[in-house]
Amino acid sequence: MYNTSKGNYSVKLNKVIEKFNLKNLTPEVDTKKIVIRQTDVNRPALQFAGYFEYFDYSRIQLIGKVEYSYLKMHDDDYIREMTEKIFKAGIPCMIFCRGLEPRPLFMELGNKYGVPVLATDDGTSSFFSELNRFLKIELAPRISIHGVLVDVFGEGVLITGESGIGKSEAALELVKRGHRLVSDDVVEIKKTNNDELIGTAPDITRYFIELRGIGIIDVKTLYGVQSVEESQSISLIIKLEEWDREREYDRLGLEEQYEEILGNKVVCHSIPIRPGRNLAIIVETAAINHRQKQMGYNAAHELYRRVTGNLQKKREED
Repeated sequence: MYNTSKGNYSVKLNKVIEKFNLKNLTPEVDTKKIVIRQTDVNRPALQFAGYFEYFDYSRIQLIGKVEYSYLKMHDDDYIREMTEKIFKAGIPCMIFCRGLEPRPLFMELGNKYGVPVLATDDGTSSFFSELNRFLKIELAPRISIHGVLVDVFGEGVLITGESGIGKSEAALELVKRGHRLVSDDVVEIKKTNNDELIGTAPDITRYFIELRGIGIIDVKTLYGVQSVEESQSISLIIKLEEWDREREYDRLGLEEQYEEILGNKVVCHSIPIRPGRNLAIIVETAAINHRQKQMGYNAAHELYRRVTGNLQKKREED
């Protein structure tokens, strides 16, 4: 069921430029072949001061008001010396924030060493945060899972199970009930941090559902843009299984069951399938119940409390 992608992840610099609408101040430098492999971003104030120990040259370098103000205190010769050391190290790019205009020597050295000098009008702190989050998602460890991902009442529900058990049909019924499809058949999952797993669809199959006996349908075209979503955080797994008369199924749910994905534990419910069961309603109820538990209320625990309280009351009366 799982297909883990291995190797070093990377994102092309051109994708970063397009995502944040960055202005390229060194158009002669070819940005197509430059890739980013480091999620962290560096503000090179210490490097401009001459301290290069522990300098990570693989990070994007960001210039804000603090660095810019420091540079204004020095002449071109000093700045050239420090900047040349930074560019020589092979950094992927240098970005000036807040609409700050770099001295011409930055573009000169950028062209000389093949380092793009970029600019944005965004504030340094906000741009730093957004860029860091974007890189964490793009460079996150990832895995491909055979299943369906649907946004149900704001909860990302991953539906898994054997081929032909009814995952796609359940997803289509959920879409008709006003929920949103993220992916059918294959779900690509990225671990962005220790608390979050983000699920998306492969580009080639995005918004398509395969229904046996009918074929491929385009959910976005049939049901509108409100019926689909590009990505969603996964908070619940519904595992569909063939009904087994010999098996004991959990009827109370006092204890949560979990499934581990990329080291993160996700609440998992195993749902036995038999004719007549409405999967869409079951998934909806599971999503609402999960949200209710997150808000501090557990129906199973409340029932257990009532039963034990009633038994205790009867003992006292006897």
